[in-house]
Amino acid sequence: MFSLALCSVRLRPGRFLATLLAAFLGATIVMAFNSMHDTAGAPGVDDVSAESLGLAAGVVGGYGTLLVFFAVASTLTVNVRQRGEEIALLRSVGATPAQLRRMVVGEAVVVALVAALVAVGPAVFGGRALLDAFQDSGQVAADVDHVFGPVALAAGFGVTLTASAGAAFLAVRRATKAAAVGERPTGLGRKAAGSAALVLGTAAVCATFAFDATDPALMAAPAYGAILISVGLAVFSPLLLRAVLGRLGRPLVTLFGASGYLAVHHMRRRAAELSGMLMPLVLFTGMATATLYMQAIENDTIEAFGLTRSVEDKNLETLNLTVVGIIVVFSCVMLVNSLYAATSYRRQEFGRQRLAGATPGQVLGMVGVEALVLMVTGVFFGTVAAVAGILPFTSVRTDELLPDQGPGIWLGIVAVAVLATSATSLLTARRTLRAPAVEAAAVTA
Repeated sequence: MFSLALCSVRLRPGRFLATLLAAFLGATIVMAFNSMHDTAGAPGVDDVSAESLGLAAGVVGGYGTLLVFFAVASTLTVNVRQRGEEIALLRSVGATPAQLRRMVVGEAVVVALVAALVAVGPAVFGGRALLDAFQDSGQVAADVDHVFGPVALAAGFGVTLTASAGAAFLAVRRATKAAAVGERPTGLGRKAAGSAALVLGTAAVCATFAFDATDPALMAAPAYGAILISVGLAVFSPLLLRAVLGRLGRPLVTLFGASGYLAVHHMRRRAAELSGMLMPLVLFTGMATATLYMQAIENDTIEAFGLTRSVEDKNLETLNLTVVGIIVVFSCVMLVNSLYAATSYRRQEFGRQRLAGATPGQVLGMVGVEALVLMVTGVFFGTVAAVAGILPFTSVRTDELLPDQGPGIWLGIVAVAVLATSATSLLTARRTLRAPAVEAAAVTA
């Protein structure tokens, strides 16, 4: 089966480009930041510089591991679902579920290995640029030289290969269960993980009230709580999407006519598949909103009391902004990859709808309504997760219930989500609709 996986990657490389891109970006970020561990451990590095470098590597390395897994999982899930007929055919000729898992996991490992190898060069330059940024802000001494060593390489290859193999195993396990006669995936593991994330996130948010206003670790509890709640809501995205459609289905049909009817019908039928696009929206909105607002509250509070920002304060701000940047990149990659793959794969569906009487404008409108529902749902639940962390932090840090910061940060985050979702969906659908309806409907999905 591993030789079959190698042949699959070699003969159809285009199928794995999205996974390759996600794994490449993940390996680059993980190795660049973990090179700070190598740099901190070099001879002659002072304690303050070593602490700053180690903190950056540890915090962002943890975020990077989580985001690599989600990014690779989203692309692999779409890829495996689109290979339903191939998996069913292999099952019919005698392939066992274990053999199929080895094939798909082997493909993922090969792609991840290539991505990690290609990412070494960019990670070296990224690590140097990161060290320069720390030195320019005064957090690291100017005489510290960048070191790219075994910690960076071990972390980059280990995280990328492990995340890819784990994500592939989960994706193909679900697909092989769905393909089996009489078997349906229960999703108990997914529900348990989502429930655990929500419970732990709520506990972390509540723990905020146990800290003092001047405690250096005050931001950690609500920030991690908001992130865990975002993850939990993202895991339950299929249920959330069905609940939203139950409320908005009839208004959408009334407002958008035939396009609304097609969109609602399609989204109800394929809520599980569409959750791959909703997940990065919830994660992006929740994580970015919580982190940026908490950092803005912290900066304004320090300025209001006329305090001088310490090295720890600068470290915290740098980490928060870096984490948000990573979230933006990964979420956009996940979203664009998932939307592009899912929309372009619907060529045959679009062709059949046009042969049944739908105009290209109605089909394009259907895609636009779907993107609108995904945006509204993702932004709403991501905002709920962010507010769950922001309000306790504001209460403890400023003794006020609501933050003084306006909606500007949130509107900027929403603008990025809207642009990525609408542009990818509509441009891909427009390109797909260029093919004649008869030709498109004849293409094997």
